[in-house]
Amino acid sequence: KKKNDKTKALDSESQIKKKTMPIKVLSSLDAARIQWYHFKAIIVAGMGLFTDAYDLFCIAPVMKMISHVYYHGDSINTAVLSTSYAIALLGTATGQLVFGYLGDRVGRRRVYGLCLVIMIISSFGCGFSVCTTRRSCVMVSLGFFRFILGLGIGGDYPLSATIMSEFANKRTRGAFIAAVFSMQGLGILVSSAMTMAVCVAFKRGGGGGLEEEVVPPEADVAWRLILMIGALPAALTFYWRMLMPETARYTALVENNIVQAAKDMERVMSITDYISDETTTETPPPPPPLPPSYTLFSLRFLRLHGRDLFAASVNWFLVDVVFYTSNLLLSQIFSHYSDIPSSSTAENVYDAAFRVAELGAIIAACSTIPGYWFTVYFIDKIGRVKIQIMGFFFMAVVYLVAGIPYTWYWSKHEQTKKGFMVLYGLVFFFSNFGPNTTTFIIPAELFPARFRSTCHGISGAAGKLGAIVGTVGFLWATKKADDGDDMNKVYPDVNRMRAAFLILGGVCIAGIFVTYFFTKETMGRSLEENEHEQERVNNDESEDEPQNVGRQSSASTLLQTQ
Repeated sequence: KKKNDKTKALDSESQIKKKTMPIKVLSSLDAARIQWYHFKAIIVAGMGLFTDAYDLFCIAPVMKMISHVYYHGDSINTAVLSTSYAIALLGTATGQLVFGYLGDRVGRRRVYGLCLVIMIISSFGCGFSVCTTRRSCVMVSLGFFRFILGLGIGGDYPLSATIMSEFANKRTRGAFIAAVFSMQGLGILVSSAMTMAVCVAFKRGGGGGLEEEVVPPEADVAWRLILMIGALPAALTFYWRMLMPETARYTALVENNIVQAAKDMERVMSITDYISDETTTETPPPPPPLPPSYTLFSLRFLRLHGRDLFAASVNWFLVDVVFYTSNLLLSQIFSHYSDIPSSSTAENVYDAAFRVAELGAIIAACSTIPGYWFTVYFIDKIGRVKIQIMGFFFMAVVYLVAGIPYTWYWSKHEQTKKGFMVLYGLVFFFSNFGPNTTTFIIPAELFPARFRSTCHGISGAAGKLGAIVGTVGFLWATKKADDGDDMNKVYPDVNRMRAAFLILGGVCIAGIFVTYFFTKETMGRSLEENEHEQERVNNDESEDEPQNVGRQSSASTLLQTQ
């Protein structure tokens, strides 16, 4: 009898150790010091977003070149132009939903590699778009490959954010995720620089000449080369991405394989001291609850996390309406305020693309990249919610200050050209030192591990829907016909520009209200604390309903009693 009692006691102790092991693994990640692997993960995960930005933002100068090669210098009609912008965004939204869901079902690591392969193949496919004579064939082929490219880009969004959030410690988690996202700024800059370099090389090689009306055949190779170069950064990181282990949180909390989670972490990070049972003399912390029984979009899920999903999705929708519309407005503002001849004047195919890329490089270097890195520095000091509200507020101020007096002041005073461009550049600074970055971070911190990638994908897809609304809506709203003939010029007049500024200012104000009333702060807390905060509130409210307390609460209570 004594022997049986001793055996039962050992078994009970063994079960307690097994159940307390997950909290040790997760606590070790939250308390781990900053290590080389964190920076390696930032680079490997960030290269995906680098490629995303390169491919999404190089399309503007590429379309400029295509208009010269296949449309003989005329503006591409609005239907084709809006479709070319929207097709990649639609693919991105689809990829965020599909691969975000698969990231929770199959595993982050497996789907992560698949997304990278899709991006590499489709980037080359865009360059090899079939046909060199019929423009309809070229545009359909380019649209197909850009949609496939969007699928890979979309999948990279939720997986990069989720992987980085699950690897990082809780003190610097926001900075690490922001650093991954900041690679977008570098991607925009490199995209513009590479476009300018290709244009200069082809022009000096004899392709451009000085005859604006004659488009050299080499120009058809130039835009394809620009698109294919976007595959190189992703291809260079493919090997290291395949070596990344599955995140410990997914392995421990979703696959329930605690031993493998500890082994994976010990293989890449120095956390042995944190999880060694033999060396600790402290009382074991209470174990984490068993996986919840509710499913995605169940009533319990919506009660616990519906508000967070609503806030993340709406904020991302609003900021992408502003961000993508601002990028389209930028080229029109630059054409209006610069001393460059208007679009009616014939220009060299390489010069046309060079000017668009040059503008992108200036904005990236002076506004976009500084905004990203301000967020990296302040995100874990100020907090996500404050930065998001601040960004929306200052963008709204810029749009209203520029929009309200636009008709009678900005459009008439020549001496204010540079001042207006500086003022408009602040939009991109506060977009990235604000909601454009925080909307990427917050969904990766709020939701349970088994829904994290899916919910991030849903939020991101809502954002890309906003990007489509902003991009397509702007192109059609500013479409202008001359004497009934659809010339499809997208250079807005003064009144339309003023209206666009005021609408975007209103969108930013809406973002302030949604953030203030619905978005929760996640700074300084572990992912599990963020995940279970609402569950604790819900459990407190239902203490007098014992029949609704599930297996999860009973198991935790029993183990703590033992």
